[in-house]
Amino acid sequence: MKTPVPPKMNLLITVLILSLSFGISLLMQKVIFIDEHVTTLFVFAVFLISLVTDSYIYGVSAAVVSMLLVNYAFTYPYFLLNFTIPQNLFSAVVMIIIALLTSTLTTKVRRQEAIKAESEKERMRANLLRAISHDLRTPLTTIFGSSTALLEEGDRLTDAQKTSILQGIREDADWLVRMVENLLSITRIDSGQVQIRKTVTVLEELIDSVLVKFRARCPQQAIELELPEEMLLIPMDALLIEQVLLNLLDNAVKHAQGMTQLSLRVFRRENDALFEVSDNGCGVPAERLPHIFSGTLHQDERPADNSKRSAGIGLSVCATIVKAHGGTIRAENNPDGGTAFRFTLALEEESHEQQI
Repeated sequence: MKTPVPPKMNLLITVLILSLSFGISLLMQKVIFIDEHVTTLFVFAVFLISLVTDSYIYGVSAAVVSMLLVNYAFTYPYFLLNFTIPQNLFSAVVMIIIALLTSTLTTKVRRQEAIKAESEKERMRANLLRAISHDLRTPLTTIFGSSTALLEEGDRLTDAQKTSILQGIREDADWLVRMVENLLSITRIDSGQVQIRKTVTVLEELIDSVLVKFRARCPQQAIELELPEEMLLIPMDALLIEQVLLNLLDNAVKHAQGMTQLSLRVFRRENDALFEVSDNGCGVPAERLPHIFSGTLHQDERPADNSKRSAGIGLSVCATIVKAHGGTIRAENNPDGGTAFRFTLALEEESHEQQI
């Protein structure tokens, strides 16, 4: 869908196109000595203005101004307005009709684009809702069943069995909490309710916080860490970027079957910091990679055992947060196996370089 152009920008576009047309017409008349195509040039200018601006008023106004310019500067007697010449009046009527028709057509096209975009959003919302409903049902059913067993059969269960059931309830509850956090993040950012407030963050401090939280969740999983020797200062919302890194790490732990190595690396690439979370697991099917950040799984991609898959919500959240920071994110399979997720963030400008 085309983004609406601000009124000042519409006016500036109109003035620039008319000025350019007037300048070219003067060049044609004074240097090339051609007069007969001046009106055609202004007709094209009116068409172009009607095409790129957002309201009828700019095209119609351009048609009137063009008629006056042609009448004043390019019709004998020169530099005098003469409205008795039929050709000028006919040209003005033609320009206004072209402006109205073009503006009408472009308005219809933009309206259709808006309807199509809204329909696509509704389709994505419906798919997301179905996927979330599917993924929430499994842990909720497990929690309900486990808690019912404790209440009704608690006296018959051994301490080890009770501990195992309670651990399962805790894991499912923790998964639900993270799921809800991800959903809140993506819906609030997409709706514009959350503004990204960037503060300059030292890379090492960010990574230390991420590792502490990740080790609390997955104490058995080792991470290979590689950071640049220089200190990187990155403007960001640190809590949201922590969520991105934790989502990527959790995604590898849960879905990279056969993984024996998990790495977190950060590199400097000119004025950007490049973050990479890579594993040597099973990789992602090639047909899934272009849609991996869409937030949903196709029906035939869901696990047969009805296990929790988060419907890709975590990766969708990552893409939403990174894009809100002005960065880019992508995923690709490693040549020797596994998947690498990479995203970029702009670095803080080094103002001290301007000092002596």
